[in-house]
This record gives sequence, C-alpha cells and structure tokens, in this order.
Amino acid sequence: MKTVRNGRQGNVKLVVESAAFGLGYTAVLIWVGSALVASFSDYEALPYWPAIPHLRTDTAGVLAFAVSFVSLVVSKYLQLRRRSAAPVEPVERTPGVSLVQAVAETAVVLATGLVIYLSVNAVTHPFTLTLQLTHLWPWPSEGTVRVLALGICLVAVAISRYLRATASPGKPTPTVPGATDDKAHVSAYRR
Repeated sequence: MKTVRNGRQGNVKLVVESAAFGLGYTAVLIWVGSALVASFSDYEALPYWPAIPHLRTDTAGVLAFAVSFVSLVVSKYLQLRRRSAAPVEPVERTPGVSLVQAVAETAVVLATGLVIYLSVNAVTHPFTLTLQLTHLWPWPSEGTVRVLALGICLVAVAISRYLRATASPGKPTPTVPGATDDKAHVSAYRR
C-alpha cells in the first residue's frame, strides 16, 4: 500500500523541480539567442549583456546550453519520481493563488516574446542593446530589458510549474454504481 508523502519533503522537492525547470527554460532562451547571433551575424564576440562586458555572446550560449541540459534533466527526473510516488493531497485554490498562476503564465508568454524579439534585434543590430529601450525613460537599455525578461521567465516558469503540480485535479467520477461521495469512491477504488 502506498503512503501519502510527507507534505514538507514533497514541497521541497517540488520547489527544486520547479526552479530547475525555470532555470532550464531560461537557459534555453539564452542559448537560442546566442545561437541566432552566431549563425546570422559576426557579433558573437560582443558581450551578451553590456553590464558584464567580459562575457561574450558565444560563451554565454555554451554555458547556457550546459546549464539547460543539467537543469532540465534534474527537473524531469524529479517530475517522474513525483508522478510515480503516492499522490499529493489536492489543494483548494483561493482566488489569490489562481491570480498568481494567471499572472505567471501570462508573464511566461510575454517575457519569452520579449526575449526573442530583443535577441533577434541583437542579430540584426547589436549596438541597440546598449541604447535605452524607449525615449520616455533614460533607463533601462535593451540589453538590460532582455536580461530582466529572462529573470521574469525563470521565476514565472518555476511558479507556474509549482502551481500546476499542486492544483486540485477536480473531483473524480465514481467508478462504482451508487458511489457518489469521495469516501465511497476511495474505498471502492482500493478494493
């Protein structure tokens, strides 16, 4: 008979799994941007982000590829272990938690689009990475916004992964005629 996992231990592993997935996702974006620059321009020797002038774009890409491999393997391994373990008790969602998940999932899409746009911009005219993003404010530069968007991706993907994994799957349908409540369903299921 399977036992229900210790909530605290399961939560820590789920946080590590989620953070590793967020890091891996973000590293893939860095690698893709660096690969675009290396494939379609002669600017791979320029800094990936002007705030770190000694980190070349091609070096950032190689490091990001290695980080993405390790992070995504760790995340997938922990996910597979979690899925093969005893089920986690479903958690009721408050409107606030649902709002956080909605914001995180929207942020993933928009920040990913921003990273892709600014990475393509780095291919076509990398000098704009040091320019301010808009004429309305003196800060931030395009390069800084790209790095901030990567940070948003890391956090938002991790939060989204965690909240999806702890979401209540809904009430199961009874499999035994006449079994309508959860206790009857569980006892019928264990037979």
